[in-house]
Amino acid sequence: MKVSLTRRYRFAASHRLHTPRLSESENQRVYGKCSNPYGHGHNYSVEVTVSGPIDPATGMIANLAQLDPYVETRILEAFDQKYLNEQVPEFAPEKSLVPTTENLCRVIFQRLKGFPLAHLDRVRIEETSNNSFEIEESLDAAA
Repeated sequence: MKVSLTRRYRFAASHRLHTPRLSESENQRVYGKCSNPYGHGHNYSVEVTVSGPIDPATGMIANLAQLDPYVETRILEAFDQKYLNEQVPEFAPEKSLVPTTENLCRVIFQRLKGFPLAHLDRVRIEETSNNSFEIEESLDAAA
């Protein structure tokens, strides 16, 4: 039997979808209005799913009093009210990692992967009411 806990967090950030690997016209063609030189923002909703055995003493997989500060320091403080392209190291210009929500999902998963009290199963990000992205650790990677 597997028991999971999913917790939702929110942050606001801006980004520009643009890569130096493409010309300005190619960036415009690929990313459209999201390639605006001044960027654009989103109110992101992030779901973090962890799993593990239920502690017989507490009846919990993970104590929210421990999960919340872990997410706060690794994600919310790092991403909230930030321009992802310049203020988040993984998206720094020299890294050439475009801050798409797919890549944002990967970065957040990597930052949370070390949570010591439960297994990180999934990160899901809702960018808009029409778009959401998720990453799960594959069974192969967990082995």
